[in-house]
Amino acid sequence: MVQEVTKVKISGRQDELFKVDSVKEDFVFTDHVVEVFDDMLDRSVPYYGDVIRASANLLASSLKKGDTVYDLGCSTGTTLLEFCRLLEDRDYSFVGIDSSPAMLEKARLKTELYTKKDSIRFLEEDITTMRHHDAGAFILNYTLQFIRPLRRESFLQNLFDSLRPGGILLLSEKIISHDRRLNREYIDIYHRFKKSRGYSELEIAKKREALENVLIPFSMEENRTMLQNVGFEPVETFFQWFNFCSFVAVKPA
Repeated sequence: MVQEVTKVKISGRQDELFKVDSVKEDFVFTDHVVEVFDDMLDRSVPYYGDVIRASANLLASSLKKGDTVYDLGCSTGTTLLEFCRLLEDRDYSFVGIDSSPAMLEKARLKTELYTKKDSIRFLEEDITTMRHHDAGAFILNYTLQFIRPLRRESFLQNLFDSLRPGGILLLSEKIISHDRRLNREYIDIYHRFKKSRGYSELEIAKKREALENVLIPFSMEENRTMLQNVGFEPVETFFQWFNFCSFVAVKPA
């Protein structure tokens, strides 16, 4: 089991990006988004911290001494900072990869603030084309859903090929249900969650509009099938909250 420690505090400005009457364009990771991104995650992703802590437990039970953990689409480094705290007695290396210089700049500043700059490396790369072999684990937290659907399986194949035998992929995604009634109910429950976190009806509607052509979720079954198609076995869920789900996928030894 991982150590019980105080979690990394969320920093940055409050997310007020959608307190306007119109959305000018699709959602993109601009400098303005970077400034509020930690608050956006904390208020928009149900049980975000719990998923990170559950992931740390899976890493602790699955990895070998000297393994490297890659967080793909690491944004401002919150997940890796939490892993460093929870797994500080383990001999692992942590690497965050993102294509946004602004995200990585904030991530590096946070690692200095928490005196973890010697424990985590950050690389500016396109995760869909990067190559890192013999990885112990890849983390994909709410990232795959932003990759075009036709490219997802080949991307996952690259990750499978880059893992050492016995390595794991931890995938968290927003999902859909193919049952229309349940899907609608899940969305309504999620909107009520966001309202409870301080977002207005206008903000919820405008963010959904901005994400509509950018974030394309698959169902739980579709995600599992993709993972199995590229060779992962077993593929299991370790968390679900209505239309959010987390998987652990293992490369056979």
